[in-house]
Amino acid sequence: MTLRKFKTAAFTAAMSAAAITVLCIVPALAQFTHAKPEDFNDHTGFTSLFDGKTLNGWDGDPKLWSVKDGSIYINPTCEHPTGTVYIVWQGGEAADFDLRLEMKGTGNINSGVQYRSWIMTGPEPAARPAGTCPSGQTPAPQPTRASQAKWEMAGYQFDFDNGNRYPGQLYEQSTGRGIIAWKGEVVDIWPGINKSLLATLGDKATVDSWFKKDDWNTEEIIAQGNVLTHILNGHLVSETIDHDKTIGKASGKIGIEVESTGEIFVKNIWLKKT
Repeated sequence: MTLRKFKTAAFTAAMSAAAITVLCIVPALAQFTHAKPEDFNDHTGFTSLFDGKTLNGWDGDPKLWSVKDGSIYINPTCEHPTGTVYIVWQGGEAADFDLRLEMKGTGNINSGVQYRSWIMTGPEPAARPAGTCPSGQTPAPQPTRASQAKWEMAGYQFDFDNGNRYPGQLYEQSTGRGIIAWKGEVVDIWPGINKSLLATLGDKATVDSWFKKDDWNTEEIIAQGNVLTHILNGHLVSETIDHDKTIGKASGKIGIEVESTGEIFVKNIWLKKT
């Protein structure tokens, strides 16, 4: 081989080695990049559950639930209490999914998003103590359970209240397990209500700061198998790993629950089954 041919072959080999090195480095570098923030308003692959104008696709007591300001709306008051009531999405059940929505409360309202839930008639509410409202009026009787039986829900709930005690925690309605993961907690739960705190997500002041009182809050529920992830205003606010298959359901209905007094507004409800 002549010197010129040798140099040409050596150069070609060097360039090939360099190309291989670059191809190896590029994927490696890509593995060390940060994920882009989620665009909460990117609804690619999602289905809208609420048209912002009517309650089409939803079923609840028409005497209580309505549409106001582009939102599903209800306004329990001292004078006209509702007790605990629900409105249920009529699109069937959801198992593994990503559910996004916006919720705003006023007054002392307590509310929540039911998911993987089922219909189960509850007991009659306790009689209200005698007295008058701050307005001077006597409270009207609240709806009977019989009148609400077709909408009475049990199951997982992304909890919400305008007093900022519960937003984002995992509460389970009407099963006896109650609050499974408080806001700011990652919890493992086993049969017999045997819970373990796996991690905390911030101190109380930090977790409290994520909620917007009297304002719109974004809520996201990601249910994958027995892992239930709750996100509030872009913050992981609670997560639960549920090992109790005798209570926790793998699929169920979606709905909205309300109790106490004040207004609740719910809009921009989007579901992606996964």
